[in-house]
This record gives sequence, C-alpha cells and structure tokens, in this order.
Amino acid sequence: MDQRIVEFIAALRAAGVRVSLAESADAFRATEIMGVQERQAWKSALSTTLIKEEPDREVFEKLFPYYFGTGGPPLLNPSEDLSPEDAEMLKDAMRALLGDNERLKQLLQYIMQGRNPSQEELDEMGRRAGVPLSRQDYQKQWLARRMMRQLGMDQEFQELVQQLLERLREMGMSDQALQELAARIRANEGILQEQIENYVGQQIARQQAEQNPREPFEGPDLMHRKFQNLSEADIQELRHQVRRLAARLRSRAALRMKKGKRGTLDAKKTIRANLRNGGVPLELKHKIHHQKPKLVIICDVSTSVRPVAEFMLRLVYELQDQIAKARPFIFIDDITDIGAAFQQYRPEVAVEMVLQANPPGYYNTNLGYSLAHFTQDYLDAVDHRTTVIILGDGRNNYLNPRLDAVEEIKKRARKMLWFNNEDPRLWGTGDSDMLEYLPLFDSVHEVSNLAQLADAIDKLFDIYS
Repeated sequence: MDQRIVEFIAALRAAGVRVSLAESADAFRATEIMGVQERQAWKSALSTTLIKEEPDREVFEKLFPYYFGTGGPPLLNPSEDLSPEDAEMLKDAMRALLGDNERLKQLLQYIMQGRNPSQEELDEMGRRAGVPLSRQDYQKQWLARRMMRQLGMDQEFQELVQQLLERLREMGMSDQALQELAARIRANEGILQEQIENYVGQQIARQQAEQNPREPFEGPDLMHRKFQNLSEADIQELRHQVRRLAARLRSRAALRMKKGKRGTLDAKKTIRANLRNGGVPLELKHKIHHQKPKLVIICDVSTSVRPVAEFMLRLVYELQDQIAKARPFIFIDDITDIGAAFQQYRPEVAVEMVLQANPPGYYNTNLGYSLAHFTQDYLDAVDHRTTVIILGDGRNNYLNPRLDAVEEIKKRARKMLWFNNEDPRLWGTGDSDMLEYLPLFDSVHEVSNLAQLADAIDKLFDIYS
C-alpha cells in the first residue's frame, strides 16, 4: 500500500497538484492511524492531507479510483440463475454459433461466463491499442473504444448476441429467462467497458507521473514543461513571462529586418540602369524584400489545444510591430473571426475575452467543416504574401478532414504551416487525420511546450528574411 500511495502522490504532482514532502508524510501517518478498511473515511483523510486548493479536488477525485479502486465492478455470471436445463441449452447454442471464431470466443467468455479480463490480457489489449504511447487525459475515451473494438465489441458481436437469443427461443427457453439473460448481457457490456476505461485512465496517469515528475519550478523548466501538464498556477507564471519572451523574439526579428533592408543584387535592374554608362555597372540596384510577415492564424480552442492557442495568440500580438498584418480565427466545431477583439483590446485582455466567449465542449471538434467554412467566407484574407498557420492536434472525431479545403487555401498562400501540440508518435492514431494533412503543408512544428512554440514562431520570420 505504501508504494501505491507514493505512485498516487506522484500522479497528483504530474497533474499539477502541489504536494510537499511534509504533506506526503501526513498522508502516510493518516493511513497508519486510520487504516484502509473504512474506505470513505481513509479517502477523506488523504484528501485533507494532500489537497490545499479547491480546483485540485477534481484531480484528486479523478485519480483516486485509478490507484485505489477495484478496476470497476466485477462481471456478472449470466448463467448462474438459469435452471440446469437452460444453462445446458445456453452452452449448446454458444457452441453452435461460435464455431472456430476465436476472437469472439474470448469476448463471450467475459460477457457470458462473467470472467473478468486478467491484468496480462488488459496489458496486451492496451499495447495493441497504443495505450503506452498516450499521456493525455482527453484520449482516454477513444483508447477505451479502440480496446473494445479489438476485443470484438462491435456490430458483429451485437448481431451474434441477437442470434444467440433467437436460437435459445427456438430451443424452448422461456421468455422470462431470455429477458433476464439479455439484461445480464447488457449489464456485462457496460461493466466491461467501465473496467477498460479505468485501466486506460490508470495507465495514462502512471505514464504522466513517470515521464513528468513535478519538481520545484524554475523559469526554464516551466518553459519546457508540456502544456497539458501545467497547473493553473504554472500557466499564470508563464503568462507573466510572455512579454519578456516576446521582447527577445522582437529583437531577433528586428535584426533580420535590418539585414534584409540591404537587399540582394537585382541584375536586370542594374543592367537597365547602367545602359547610359555603356553597360558599366556604376550604379547598383537591389531587390528589397517585404520583411514583415502577413499571417492568417487558425487556432483550435477545444480542450486539448486551448492552453497552446492562448499562448500562440499572446505571442503573435505582442510581436505586432514586427508583423505586417495578422488575421486570427478560432474553431471548435466551426470557424470564428476574432480579429475585432484584438483591434480594440490589449492581447492579454482580448485572449481572455475570446476564450470566455468560446467555451470548450467534448468530442465536438470539426476541423474539416471549419476549413470548408473558411474557404467560403474568409478566403480573401489569404494572398501570395500570406503565411497560413493552423494550430491544432489534427483530430476530427472521425469526420471528413476536407483536404480539398486545405488545397484551395494553399493555392493562394505563400506558405502553409502547422503547429501541433501532440507527440508526433500519436499522429494518425485514433481520430487523428494528421498524416493526411502532413503532405499539404510546407512545414510542421511540434509545439507541446512554450519553448517549442516560441522557437516555431521565431522560425516564421526566416521565411521573410
């Protein structure tokens, strides 16, 4: 139990809860005094010793069952209340329907015999579903669904259950027994899904704790910490650093501009200008490039990308004197032009207003539709001088990615860039369309922390130098 408490505290810290060594010691003393038999009282003691701020209580409630739960309720045995004749009938019907279908045999053992999957079986299913690569909470639901599909919980299984009930009816099972059996099967489906979701949640929490141990924060460490692992206090600290960061980027951009003003030799203009000198190049002509970027920024502000979008918009608008023009848009399930807010207010005020007016939802991101809407109503914002930046994780909830809309925007733009906050190993997994978008963009940058985001924005000025 001591090791489990250590892992739980590490997970709390990785999720952004500040837990001191003294508070950890208090949690161990409370466990020693109270024991763990009275589960609810012990949970309250841990909460009292480890949680100082109300927003952290939600994190505690989410993680507690992953470390001290039972993995979900046990599966029921649908045949235990059947008469011996009906139980034998059920075995005969299952043998006749399953045949050599090994995949569904395993699933039917769970559902029809009430056998819970072992830890080894869950680990193997999780490995095939990509659970070890995921460290983000919002992916729990689709990873669980992926594990369920690998297990065989799909339309074929539902049809098989219906066939089984029909066959049992033909074999003479009573309507009451059939109804009870069907109810237990449905209950087991829900229980199995809950067990798998708990397993995925526990694995994600443990990976976050192992990969992102929380230590005393310093500025550089915070800059390199992934956005999804930042607490509200961390985000507030980074907000204070944005202006200093923008000042450094502004100085670098200004140096590029100073260098660029010298221009490059324009051979054609030089020859034409010196015809009066018999072709002797006494007067040199140079090409002066437009140095300031012209941007269209399309930001995903759904739950998974929201902190990145906030800092992206803050940095860009702190650099306004080095940018010719920036046209910002946001989307969750549809595109919205937010330029008016940044014309009237300071960047930090405008960002807060925009995010409050566009709260996140769950599983309703639709980038494809948003891009199509952009091409219909806002395509005039893009011309041959414009660099279009899309900030998002490329997840579309299995909807149409509308690659045709990207191609239409690309025809007009100078450059197409993508800033993605996800680990590249997750691109193309689940509902991610990132691998389909990838060939259509001039460059793609991982921006999972503020240091990477600042570096990607800094490289943006190279395009115009």
